[in-house]
Amino acid sequence: MSVEKIDTLVIGGGQAGIAMSEHLSKCNVPHLVLERARIAERWRSERWDSLVANGPAWHDRFPGMEFANADPDAFIDKEAVADYFVAYAQMIDAPVRTGVEVTKVSRNKGQRGFIIETSAGVIEAQNVVAATGPFQRPTIPPIIPESADILQIHSNSYRNPAALPEGAILVVGAGSSGVQIADELARAGRQVYLSVGPHDRPPRSYRGRDFVWWLGVLGKWDMETPGPGTEHVTIAVSGARGGETVDFRRLAEQGITLVGMTSNYQNGVLTFAPDLAKNIAAGDANLMALLDEADAYIARNGIDLPQEPEARILGPDPECLTHPVLELDLAKAGISTIIWATGYAVDYSWLEEIDALDEKGRPKHQRGVSAEPGFYFLGLPWQSRRGSSFIWGVWHDAKHLADRISTQHRYIDYHNANPRPA
Repeated sequence: MSVEKIDTLVIGGGQAGIAMSEHLSKCNVPHLVLERARIAERWRSERWDSLVANGPAWHDRFPGMEFANADPDAFIDKEAVADYFVAYAQMIDAPVRTGVEVTKVSRNKGQRGFIIETSAGVIEAQNVVAATGPFQRPTIPPIIPESADILQIHSNSYRNPAALPEGAILVVGAGSSGVQIADELARAGRQVYLSVGPHDRPPRSYRGRDFVWWLGVLGKWDMETPGPGTEHVTIAVSGARGGETVDFRRLAEQGITLVGMTSNYQNGVLTFAPDLAKNIAAGDANLMALLDEADAYIARNGIDLPQEPEARILGPDPECLTHPVLELDLAKAGISTIIWATGYAVDYSWLEEIDALDEKGRPKHQRGVSAEPGFYFLGLPWQSRRGSSFIWGVWHDAKHLADRISTQHRYIDYHNANPRPA
């Protein structure tokens, strides 16, 4: 069987893979990008119909190209985001091969490089970059058995309100996905329950500037490590309807019943932790802290931005917050569907005999450089900074990895050109 040989193989043709290709080309490193479906496929087929980017167009993009015919302050819909990456790949002439799935990567024993088994044949590569990103395997907590007479789906399978069966809906998760899905369902006239866990709740904008700008000037995008206990705290922010600050009290006014974290299920009854008020209060405190930092930055730097005292006004606590629902008989409540907006886990089951993962199957790396020589990761949360898993952040991380690969090339080239004297 013939074996294709390439210097560097990039696995994944999403935002991480396209960014990696650009920087490898700039470093004159021969490479190939493999994508199992289409470029940026997850944006098209694993997101709901009305999804838009959570950051404005001027910010959530690569430096080399703007979104075509878009207001810089607009929040781009998911199809346009996918089209952007297709166009970017064409612009940089990225060597992307679509419709090819990687099934196994193993060390090429006794020599440099790796053997990669794919659905289209075998490839040998000196370097491999796993650019599959953080959204690999949807996670649904094992709380409600599959035998229960209720539809359970992950948020990546939700498309629109009309696609769900009649009845009330419980959305589990207070991050961007859970909040936006619950809001959309309520606006469509569905009865909705929203299970709210710990979260950050930044303002969509404050004093005329979007929160992504504030995180930038305050240095928060460049934070290298998360704070204690905040590694997995979700961020409740939305670009829907032109962008708005997520307000759980407003969601309750719309008719959404807020409940605490989903904790247990028995005999058709779902129980919730008594932590709703605490979680809402912590989100409010996060909001106020960022407003305080923004005000201090304006005063310190003498910037002329309008006052916005209304941003600090919190509405009255709704009934579901002052007298929380701690258990729910799903049948009596008429709940027919549970949507788990509970995030993702990594899946590197296709890696074998490679010292790149810890005992829990998570990447062992430093800024994407793994413990296995020649193997790299790209697109991971907090890979080098807070912004690493965002579009612009992954572009900068890709540059770092390409520079590392190029540096290794120079050492190998020296060795090959200067054999050791006898």
